[in-house]
Amino acid sequence: MTGNGDEVVVRPADRALHITENVVYVLAGVLLAAASVIVLGTTAYHLVRDLTDGAEPAVTAALDGLLLVFILLELLAGVRATMVERKLVAEPFLIVGIIASIKEIIVVALKADGDGAQKAFENSMVEIGVLGGLVVLLAFAGYLVRRKEREPSE
Repeated sequence: MTGNGDEVVVRPADRALHITENVVYVLAGVLLAAASVIVLGTTAYHLVRDLTDGAEPAVTAALDGLLLVFILLELLAGVRATMVERKLVAEPFLIVGIIASIKEIIVVALKADGDGAQKAFENSMVEIGVLGGLVVLLAFAGYLVRRKEREPSE
């Protein structure tokens, strides 16, 4: 049990930590937003500039950059949701995992052209299979999180 003497210290300390927590969340959000804009601008610039080297490499690099933008934006959504809900919200982070896995699947698939060594190609296909399984697991976890949110409060 806390007495009045403890409240004199606890309340101001709690308030100071609450403000500090919000400041850190805001700074993290600003950095994520700034990084998103920078990556988006850089991706657009390189897409236009690299088209002279061929459409496929330029679009592949642009897709990689755009998926990174989506990852950053989902992390920003996670920070926002955490600030609003005052608790860690899992769904945006699950989406980040799904997008990151899909991004890696695309990168591995583009590198595994089938013209190289058979063993390297087989390893790439195993990696794509594992990443695909991870996408399914993360999607199922997202389904479970949404289902849990719809249940009545305990």
